[in-house]
Amino acid sequence: MDSISEKIALITDSSCDLPVEIIKEHSIFTLPLRVIYPDKEYSDGIDITPQEVYDRMPNEIPKTSMASPSDCATLLESLRNQGIRNILSVNISSGLSGTFDMVKMVSKDFPDLNIIAIDSKNLSMGLGFMVYEAAKMISEGLKIDEIKEKVIALREKIKIFYCIPILEYLKKGGRINTVAATIGDIMDIKPIISVNEEGKYYSHAKVRGRKKSLDKLVEIAKEISEGHMVNLAVMHGNAEIEAVKIKNTLSELPNVKEIVFGQIGPALGVHTGPGLVGVCVHII
Repeated sequence: MDSISEKIALITDSSCDLPVEIIKEHSIFTLPLRVIYPDKEYSDGIDITPQEVYDRMPNEIPKTSMASPSDCATLLESLRNQGIRNILSVNISSGLSGTFDMVKMVSKDFPDLNIIAIDSKNLSMGLGFMVYEAAKMISEGLKIDEIKEKVIALREKIKIFYCIPILEYLKKGGRINTVAATIGDIMDIKPIISVNEEGKYYSHAKVRGRKKSLDKLVEIAKEISEGHMVNLAVMHGNAEIEAVKIKNTLSELPNVKEIVFGQIGPALGVHTGPGLVGVCVHII
């Protein structure tokens, strides 16, 4: 780009679960969500790790909070001081967190900046793939309005699915119906959870038993990928061995261009508990 005024800064939040090397390579700014224990508040992924959260479960289950408005304001102020005027922020679903609405609110205090905020209506690598594609478009020199339209269009091409051993943590976090969670755990029903068009959780499928739920996860990923070139992500929450098996299986598909593997961040892990395995499909 010809000048700093044309440069586009890309912001997301720590729920995106993008590998650190991608974030560094594309200079992506990440607002940390908050993990809150009675005695201390942590910045997601900065001063607390997923393993530290799981190690304190089930005796201690923290609360989580959206990214801090002061962190957002400080970042925007820093970008403005650098002469950057175009800012694209792609954030976790507004149906699951207040972060997107917070970014829009704080942006009003910076009327001299061209800040475009996008509700991903997704999370984890569902959000991560949108941010990754936005970063590529920025490096290719696309204008911010064009990037906005292309990123919003990605929402229909990215699907995320995950399963967890018990529903107790989703229930405690208010992310799932209490009655449904209780019955599910008693009957050993393992729902395959996804995100709908409103960016909220729903049960995509229900199976009985852990092994069948993992097999179903693979089956769903194959069905959605069929007939398309895809990028895939396999994520886990303290369930690396099971997740690696799924990654290896899906890596053999002939239509997979790129596959990302990693662990979900601490804040997301609070609501799912240990044992999550998830797959995200990005239809190219």
